[in-house]
Amino acid sequence: MSALLYFEDFPVGDVSTFGAYEVTAEEIKAFAGEFDPQPFHLDEAAGARSIAGALSASGWHTTAMCMRMMYDGYIGRTASMGSPGVDEAKWLKPVFPGDILSMRRTTLEARISASRPEMGIIKSRWEVLDQDGEIKLEMTGYGLVKVRGAGS
Repeated sequence: MSALLYFEDFPVGDVSTFGAYEVTAEEIKAFAGEFDPQPFHLDEAAGARSIAGALSASGWHTTAMCMRMMYDGYIGRTASMGSPGVDEAKWLKPVFPGDILSMRRTTLEARISASRPEMGIIKSRWEVLDQDGEIKLEMTGYGLVKVRGAGS
């Protein structure tokens, strides 16, 4: 297992890439059936009639896939203390069956919490890209990460 990542491991300007998540029609339909049952997420014919022109993943599904790749790519080996939230999420292009998604994470800001000096606050931009490098989702938000050497 890789060494645990701490606040100091995310300097401003740091960029990392990770993930290789293949999207399937079955997964798109299953997520939509449970959480976003709009016809163009559930049925190929309805998808063909939509502005996307084909069956496409819910934006919320894309965001969930993003979270999975983030966890597998770095959060799972980070001294994470949670997140106070996301400033924005933009679904820029539809995600289709057969797309292979990856991610790019960029540290935009990093500071130590004034009230909790054992915790750093990291602002990041997360981009979900397809196999052709097209950005499908862009999010900006925060992570709370333990400072190296801080008490438990």
